[in-house]
Amino acid sequence: MHLAHYLGLLHRAQCNLADAFRQVADAHAEEPDVHHLCQQQAKRCDEHAERLRPFAERYSEEAPAEPDRLHSELFTGTRTGGIGLLRDLQDLYLMAAQCDISWTVVGQAAYGARDEDLLGVVKRCEGETAIQLKWLRTRMKQAAPQALVVAE
Repeated sequence: MHLAHYLGLLHRAQCNLADAFRQVADAHAEEPDVHHLCQQQAKRCDEHAERLRPFAERYSEEAPAEPDRLHSELFTGTRTGGIGLLRDLQDLYLMAAQCDISWTVVGQAAYGARDEDLLGVVKRCEGETAIQLKWLRTRMKQAAPQALVVAE
């Protein structure tokens, strides 16, 4: 069963996303909404990773390196200023999108395996990840005019 591979992928991706949300929160503390909501989303990612733990143990989690590679490629350090905020939010969006599609794939496997417990976790976490993506997209739309049109 290859479900363990995707559970490992998703677990690692959630941990990395939590770390990235915290980095962006700290780097852009002058933006109160970004600081607060990134901290909040980091906690949510931690919760998602924790919810996956029993299934990772049940299916013998295999932790592939792909999420670590994505995290290191995107987060070589946060940026400053308006354009930096926009780019950091975009990086978070890409990492959250990886989690989103992984939830979808794991959900399909849960249906196939008839694992109702895993399916319940997927439904909850997939919905919360969709909210993260929506917030990131909205915040990027808000930041874009200032960052791209107005001179600093």
